[in-house]
Amino acid sequence: MAGANAASAASTRAEAEPLRIGDDFLPRLGSALVLGPFVVLVAMYGGWGFRALVALASVIILWEWLRMIGAKPRSPLLVIGAAALLAAILLLAIRPPPAAIGIVVLGAITAALVARSNPERRTWAPFGVLYAGALALPTLILRDDANFGLVSLVWLLAVVWSTDIAAYFCGRLIGGAKLWPRVSPNKTWSGAIGGTLTGMLAGMATLYVAGIESALLAAPVALLCSLASQAGDLFESAMKRHFGMKDSSQLIPGHGGLMDRLDGFIAAAALALLIGLIRAPGAPAQGLLLW
Repeated sequence: MAGANAASAASTRAEAEPLRIGDDFLPRLGSALVLGPFVVLVAMYGGWGFRALVALASVIILWEWLRMIGAKPRSPLLVIGAAALLAAILLLAIRPPPAAIGIVVLGAITAALVARSNPERRTWAPFGVLYAGALALPTLILRDDANFGLVSLVWLLAVVWSTDIAAYFCGRLIGGAKLWPRVSPNKTWSGAIGGTLTGMLAGMATLYVAGIESALLAAPVALLCSLASQAGDLFESAMKRHFGMKDSSQLIPGHGGLMDRLDGFIAAAALALLIGLIRAPGAPAQGLLLW
C-alpha cells in the first residue's frame, strides 16, 4: 500500500511539474526565423512565385506521407500524386476551385489503384494526395481572393503560428495534466488552452491592424481554426506513432520534416476555406473574415 501511495504521489508530482525548455528550442527558433519571414515575403508578392512555393511544399508533404506509411511502389505513387497536385494548382489559375478539387480526388483514386503495399498501407496511400491537396488548394484559393487574399493568409499564419508558439511555452513552463499522452506525451492541457487563447487573440489583432472592423465578431472563427491547428498536430502525431516514425523527415532542423511544421496549418487552412466557401462561395477570404 505504501509503495502504491508513493508511486501515485510521484505520478502526481510528475504530472504537475512544469517542463523545461527543450534542447530543440534553438534549432526550432533558428528555423522559424529563417522560414517565417521568407514565407510571408513570398506570400505578399503572390503570383506564380507563391504558387511555385506552395506546389513544392505540397509535393514534399506527399513524399513525407508516402515515406511515413511505407507505401509501395513509392516512386510511381509520388509521380501520380505530384502530377495531380501540379495539375490542380495550374487549373486554379483558369478554372473555379471545384475543378482543381476534382483533379486531386482523381489523383487519390489513381493512387489507390496503383498502391501495392499490405492492405493497411494501401488504404492510407491515396490519403497522402488528399492531405497534400489540403495544403495546396485552401492556401491558394484564399490567397487568390482579390480583396482579402493576403489578409486572410496572414491571419491564418498568425493564428497557427501563435497557437504553436504559445502551446509550446505554456506546456513547457506551466506543465500540468497531459492532453493525450498515448499520442503525444509532451502536450499538456495548459499548452492547449494557452495556445487556443493566444491564437484567437492573434487573429483578432491581425484583423484590427488590417483595419477590418469585424475583429471581435471573427474571434470565434480564429478560436475554431486554432483548435483545428492543434487537432491537425495531434492527427500527425497519431499517424507517426501508428507507423513507428519519430519525424516525417529531417528537412528542417529542430522540427523534423515539413509535415511536422505544417500539420496544424493544413487542418486550419482546410477549415478556414470551408467556412469561407459556405459564407461566400465566390469570395471565400471575405466570407472567412467579414462578419
